[in-house]
Amino acid sequence: MMKTLPKSIVFITGTFLGNNCWDDWMAYYESKGYQCLAPAWPHKDADPEELRNRHPDAAIASNRLAGLIDYFAAMINDLHVEPILIGHSYGGLIVQKLLERGIGAAGVVIHSFPPLEVGAFKFSFLKAWWQAMGLFTSTRKTYMISFEKWSYTIANGMSCDEQRNLYYKYAIPESKLVIRDGYRNIARVDLTSPHAPLLLISGSQDKIIRSSLNYDNYSKYEIKSSITDYREFKGRNHLVFDHPAWKENADFILYWLEGIK
Repeated sequence: MMKTLPKSIVFITGTFLGNNCWDDWMAYYESKGYQCLAPAWPHKDADPEELRNRHPDAAIASNRLAGLIDYFAAMINDLHVEPILIGHSYGGLIVQKLLERGIGAAGVVIHSFPPLEVGAFKFSFLKAWWQAMGLFTSTRKTYMISFEKWSYTIANGMSCDEQRNLYYKYAIPESKLVIRDGYRNIARVDLTSPHAPLLLISGSQDKIIRSSLNYDNYSKYEIKSSITDYREFKGRNHLVFDHPAWKENADFILYWLEGIK
């Protein structure tokens, strides 16, 4: 078992979303005594509306997975304490890569983009991300998720008004190269080595990263001496931040963190 975990959390955002998606989560965890940080990805430190108005944005388009891992590793190493890492979607993959490096006191990955060896090339998953890879288009231009794609794969199950409001609240342009990197060797994770405690969370209604893929991600970790846990939440789509029951997810994470001390 671990010594007492730090009361510090770094939230890592995924693709297509501004880091403001963590605002409610940060306020909630801060009310529980945690110090929280949700840094923007490089070139994304602006309001989502401003970022959309910059599209196509060559700076954002230049982001790569290797650079993102190094960016968050350097930022975390500059902190005075080794934090708990919580990542969503592609941010979950970044958390898994950071834990692989020995960075982070514990990790929570929410609807995580799977490591390469877990199932990135499964047809349903590849189909969900195919358009965002922008094959045969310029990598110097960003990809902007359409509202139609958002409604079907990100905010499915919500009313049209809710989907539209959340689109304008969160949606931002993305690097095609980052998406393509999810299908390259840089996206492999060593699933055979010891790691800090790790919790994988999925949602039964997620259409872009299905719960079965999240479970495969969990089940392929081979080191029984390292804590690796899994929890599926019913009725959650990919956009867990504004789900009416998001506090249930947040409270379970707190419960899990208490349990591994």
